[in-house]
Amino acid sequence: MAIYQSSPLPRRRSVGVSVGSVTVGGDAPVVVQSMTNTDTADVDATVAQVAALARAGSQIVRVTVDRDAAAAAVPRIRERLDRLGLDVPLVGDFHYIGHTLLADHPACAEALAKYRINPGNVGFREKRDRQFAAIVETAIRHDKPVRIGVNWGSLDQELLTRLMDENQAAGSPLTAREVTREAMVRSALISAELAEEIGLPRNRIILSAKVSQVQDLVAVYTALAARSDHALHLGLTEAGMGSKGIVASSAAMGILLQQGIGDTIRVSLTPEPGGDRTREVQVAQELLQTMGFRQFVPVVAACPGCGRTTSTVFQELAQTIEADLRRNMPVWRETYPGVESLQVAVMGCIVNGPGESKHADIGISLPGTGESPAAPVFIDGRKAATLRGPAIAEEFQKMVADYIERRFGGGKAAAE
Repeated sequence: MAIYQSSPLPRRRSVGVSVGSVTVGGDAPVVVQSMTNTDTADVDATVAQVAALARAGSQIVRVTVDRDAAAAAVPRIRERLDRLGLDVPLVGDFHYIGHTLLADHPACAEALAKYRINPGNVGFREKRDRQFAAIVETAIRHDKPVRIGVNWGSLDQELLTRLMDENQAAGSPLTAREVTREAMVRSALISAELAEEIGLPRNRIILSAKVSQVQDLVAVYTALAARSDHALHLGLTEAGMGSKGIVASSAAMGILLQQGIGDTIRVSLTPEPGGDRTREVQVAQELLQTMGFRQFVPVVAACPGCGRTTSTVFQELAQTIEADLRRNMPVWRETYPGVESLQVAVMGCIVNGPGESKHADIGISLPGTGESPAAPVFIDGRKAATLRGPAIAEEFQKMVADYIERRFGGGKAAAE
């Protein structure tokens, strides 16, 4: 019988880029990043959201810099974050007038860890190269990296028109969609080449080419990875809301990551009205963790439920444990080195429950439907206790906390 290789392909070798305290590309693990949706000029709101995103695990946070008030606010935001002890790098997202804002606000240029520019709207006609060069020269003066971010919705129309004309003259061997994909790749590569000619080193350049359809993203990044060794930022733009955005982003980036493509990712979810912006960070972490690339939080295995588990006890218990682990991780990560490797099982009945619980570091197996709750707890493969009564959740939660203290508490002392 054939055994098929399911592990990821070797990571594509890219040039490492330092973004503040974070390295993107090279030998560094895939970096999770996100973007605020506050008005950057509102310092209080932006600091609060950047802090929430950073504490949720976003290693880089991008902010909109679209006018003078926003640019003037950036140094104050940086200062406030530093006072909070949050050194998360800030990236300035510039469109249309980035060259002017960076020139008029040198403190903003210095406070940002990276500039993001879109070659499709950095300038038009004779102004394009001049304004692009102005941003790159500012980056060189302040020793900042630049992400050249091509976007399907704001592609360089002159380049696209030229490629369409060439394709038609050649007898139209490519579809319009294929030509547009090629225009995305060329726009990124041409802009990167121009930046290097101006003097920006290759290890200060990150490329992205964002589209909103899964197959387009896979095709564009596959071509870009084959033709460049620049660090690549992955993201499906306008992915959508809820499950649609999560599924689309995971499908597209999962394919590319499996092929070794991608150095940093963002899951661009449209939040529900008043929704939690940190959801996109959690999804990005879960994507990398479920694929085996990184470990962020302990894994909670829980069965889906069936006719043997009509009781909601195990569902509520699994939800409680997972929420408790994620809530405590910012502190536990510092206190208990290695705690993110913990595996917990919360199972609903006796069919697979005991076996799954034994395979976990600590697991509980509820009895299923129609039985009084008598739930064995397994620790390191051995039965350690049987919990009964209405306080099962609280008792198991305490057992998990005690296990973490016992297993990982000595790691910090040993390290010190």
